[in-house]
Amino acid sequence: MLTQLTVQNFAIVQFLELEFRQGMTTITGETGAGKSIAIDALGLCLGERADANMVRTNTEKAEVNARFNLKDTPHALSWLQSNELENDNNECLLRRTISKEGRSRAYINGTPVPVSQLKSLGHLLVNIHGQHAHQSLLKNEIQLSIIDEYANHQALLQKVKDTYQGWFFLNKQLKQQLLSQQEKQARKQLLEYQIEELDDFGLGEDEFQTIEQEHKRLANSGALLEACQVSLNQISEGEEGDSLSLLQKSISLLEMQVDNDPAIGTIVSNLQEAVIQIEEASYELRHFRDNLELDPEHFQQLETRMSEILSLARKHQVQPELLYELHQKLSKEYKQLNNSEIQIEQLTIDLQHAEENYFKHARKLSQSRLRYSKELSTKITKSIHQLNMQEGQFHVALEQNECKQLSPLGIDNIEFQVATNAGQTLQDLGKVASGGELSRIGLAIQVIISQRVSTPTLIFDEVDVGISGSTAAIVGKLLRSLGENTQIFCVTHLPQVAGNGHQQMFVNKQSDGKSTNTRMFALNHQERINELARLLGGDTITEHTLANAQELLIS
Repeated sequence: MLTQLTVQNFAIVQFLELEFRQGMTTITGETGAGKSIAIDALGLCLGERADANMVRTNTEKAEVNARFNLKDTPHALSWLQSNELENDNNECLLRRTISKEGRSRAYINGTPVPVSQLKSLGHLLVNIHGQHAHQSLLKNEIQLSIIDEYANHQALLQKVKDTYQGWFFLNKQLKQQLLSQQEKQARKQLLEYQIEELDDFGLGEDEFQTIEQEHKRLANSGALLEACQVSLNQISEGEEGDSLSLLQKSISLLEMQVDNDPAIGTIVSNLQEAVIQIEEASYELRHFRDNLELDPEHFQQLETRMSEILSLARKHQVQPELLYELHQKLSKEYKQLNNSEIQIEQLTIDLQHAEENYFKHARKLSQSRLRYSKELSTKITKSIHQLNMQEGQFHVALEQNECKQLSPLGIDNIEFQVATNAGQTLQDLGKVASGGELSRIGLAIQVIISQRVSTPTLIFDEVDVGISGSTAAIVGKLLRSLGENTQIFCVTHLPQVAGNGHQQMFVNKQSDGKSTNTRMFALNHQERINELARLLGGDTITEHTLANAQELLIS
């Protein structure tokens, strides 16, 4: 439960330090004094959105600290342990600061944390029911959340949400695949034609380069043959003398001079090596000449093949040496398009399975909702009877609709229905309930739900708007009864409700003409009587209003 709240430089609060106890605490005050300001500050500590406007004028930062005793809050203790944020005394200190520039920082037990963690823990510590909560009762998603909260459907609902997400992801993938399927089909038809043409042509890897080289050789075979013959004549086959003969004569001449000067031997050796090189070159050149083809028919075949390659390359707008690579690329793309069709088939199967899995869990949730909706209808009807709607009837109408678009909230259509007077037909809540009736029904639902949840601290922020007289007294008793086992805070303007609090706090606003400050403090027994009298009679307090106030105060 909340044991202490410290507020500094928040809105029009300069400084507040409040101690709280178990039971029902009512909060009253003058109109415009800011009765909800402590709750707004606490909301900041629970992870609500921060804004620079929350910082008191002419100050550097706002700071709010909230201390909780977690002795009877095992879920919160477990959360702290799992996030390694626990301390040793079963307490938890939440802290939030906002700079005048709007920068916000959050702390749990002195450790800096993201605001998301503060919010996650806050849900386990405090449940705030706002003054406009009854208006949201007209929304279908809120009505479903009321059933689910009452029935403790967290696990069932999470399973539905998880299976919905799985279905949604697959459905999105399938839509994306189908969206481009028409374009893919046109592309596939083009590829079929292109690949068939390239398959029939049957160009081999590096074939063009080989043909190009051979074509060039054959196209110049005459010049090659002539060059070979002239070179052979000059090197080794000349009738009037050639390089090889001249070298051999020089070697013979020099060998006869070796005895006269041994240095000549080195020159002879070099010339002998040159002879060997020339003989090898002559052999290779002779072999090349003898094997040089002069085949016009083969040359024509090469030229035809080469012309076809060039033509096909122009058609596909690539260089001829890249035509083979294009063929492989188109074949790969075609295979991928075929795989895409297989993927669509598989996605369709997977989506069907995901949908079946979703409906399995959604039906299970729906069946449980139906059972608890009957129970909740009975309880709310009984509660609104106590709230001076003696002839009223409340009914939760649930209908499975598996034909509607899949939703993470399940397959149920829901409608809160009410008949406010005897003999009336049940109709949609928003069509027949007045503002005051809607407030009473909303309060009845909040009280019933609060009895079912394990949150240790409940805050009702002016939820009694639109209620007065004897109904207000009943509301006060309901909240006090709820406060016997749970810590309750109730911001109210009704003396009948305020008098039922185990303790009461008063909020007022002071101004010196230059600045304004809101204060909040606990009232003693006599101060409570005076405050209840003020709520009953306004600024003029008489003996009569004091006596009435004394009667309203539940000790």
